[in-house]
Amino acid sequence: MGRKLLLFTALLLATAAPAAAGPTRVVDLAGKPVDPLVLRAGRIATALVFTTTDCPISNRYAPEVRSLAALFEKQGIAFTLVYPVGTDTAAVVREHVKKFAYSIPVVRDTAQELVKHTGVTVTPEVAVVGAGGAVLYRGRIDDRYLEFGRDRPQPTERTLERALEAIVQGKPVAVRQTQAIGCYLADLLK
Repeated sequence: MGRKLLLFTALLLATAAPAAAGPTRVVDLAGKPVDPLVLRAGRIATALVFTTTDCPISNRYAPEVRSLAALFEKQGIAFTLVYPVGTDTAAVVREHVKKFAYSIPVVRDTAQELVKHTGVTVTPEVAVVGAGGAVLYRGRIDDRYLEFGRDRPQPTERTLERALEAIVQGKPVAVRQTQAIGCYLADLLK
């Protein structure tokens, strides 16, 4: 009997679907592990907005991020702020969120699991992920910044907004990747 049970258990484990390989060390501000790559109920995608507390370009984009979140949350796109730098402690992040009036979920990715999964390189940079954590878009919010320290008064192209509109409409994203301008994560992670 024990041998049959062992054989049945081995067979069951061999045919079971593999577990999703998502982030395991991403935490919310209470320190609770979360996996932002898993879509919440009623959501078609999640926009992961990578930011830091001390990047001036990230901070300048706060109003635009709040506006896009308000617009697209109603259409099934979740927004999550991702803080990938360990010096941005939970207390520091809470203060930053309050200062910039964010009301969207926040996670800390100090092991850079989301950074590695999405391939982001700067803050601010957005990765929009769909089912199974597939990256549907990665890059800039808009083209306001031409390079670090050089910007235009108003953007001429709202790349993230166009990508989100396509996703909501069930269409392929025309431009799946753009170069974001901001604070390099490689410099911040040292």
